[in-house]
Amino acid sequence: MSERSSEVESMLSADEFDYDLPPELIAQEPIEPRSAARLLVDRGSRPSEHLQVSQFPDLVGEGDLVVVNETRVLPARLSLKRGSGGSVEILLLELVDGRRWRALARPGRKLREGEVLLSSGEQEVVEIVGRDSSDDGQFIVELLAEPERLAEIGEMPLPPYITTPLADPERYQTVYAKRAASAAAPTAGLHFTPELMEQVEASGARIARVELVVGLDTFRPLAVDDVRQHRMHSEQFSVPEHVLAEIADARRVIAVGTTATRAIETAGTTGRLSGRTDIFISRGFRWSFVDVMLTNFHLPRTTLLVMIDAFVGRRWRDLYEEAIRERYRMLSFGDAMLLDRHAQ
Repeated sequence: MSERSSEVESMLSADEFDYDLPPELIAQEPIEPRSAARLLVDRGSRPSEHLQVSQFPDLVGEGDLVVVNETRVLPARLSLKRGSGGSVEILLLELVDGRRWRALARPGRKLREGEVLLSSGEQEVVEIVGRDSSDDGQFIVELLAEPERLAEIGEMPLPPYITTPLADPERYQTVYAKRAASAAAPTAGLHFTPELMEQVEASGARIARVELVVGLDTFRPLAVDDVRQHRMHSEQFSVPEHVLAEIADARRVIAVGTTATRAIETAGTTGRLSGRTDIFISRGFRWSFVDVMLTNFHLPRTTLLVMIDAFVGRRWRDLYEEAIRERYRMLSFGDAMLLDRHAQ
């Protein structure tokens, strides 16, 4: 075999993770109630089942551990203005230290170190500290306003494909969310209600909580032709020691969402229970813990879809085609699927 042909075979083309997403299927508003979302249940080579998330408790039982990501979304989109009067949108991504944040700015080309951006009421909100040396598309900013005022002056950082205003900001939060730190919601968890969680526990399953602070890089499209060359930006995570023990004892580990999956599998792969993770789960990944994943449908050519491929193989494409054929609602406010890594 030639060196060139070996190189081609080792590539994982980003084109493999493309599909046609009808724009009209992109959900613009959350469904009510939360658990009324449809649920496509993967049965491997057997026909899929079409249920609702409200029936999820019927699919779990004694010995199962359902793991959720309890991070809360920051109202981190700030509409500000420069002293000269020009408008600037700041999106806070991650707390770096004290009151300093890693952030995106639009437009950012003319922003200068030391410049202070103002609210519509002329309050000083952030100061531009400089560009982030680890990413030339991001800035380091210092929050001048009190952090508690973010809820007042900021907006929920909805993905750009959602163009309908969100009537209730809490609908972009999970009902079990705790520490406000993320730039995006762990969207699979948006389907859960307190009643659904009670029903899961009544079925004999247990619920465990981990944290992964969701950054926008998780959802960005792949920017390389060879997926294996993609570099994940790191995110904070925490898996409590007692949760790791519960995972070890569980009959099945059911991760609610790709972010909970990343946290769990980071612990399994590295042995670390907290810190930062840049784990990139792609084809050939050696799974440590997660058996089943509840997840929404994802954008084409994203690392999330690469993870789904690593989890169930190329049958993800058949499942997506079936969902589109059946007119499932797609992406953050859309419907869900239940994937079984062991299904044949």
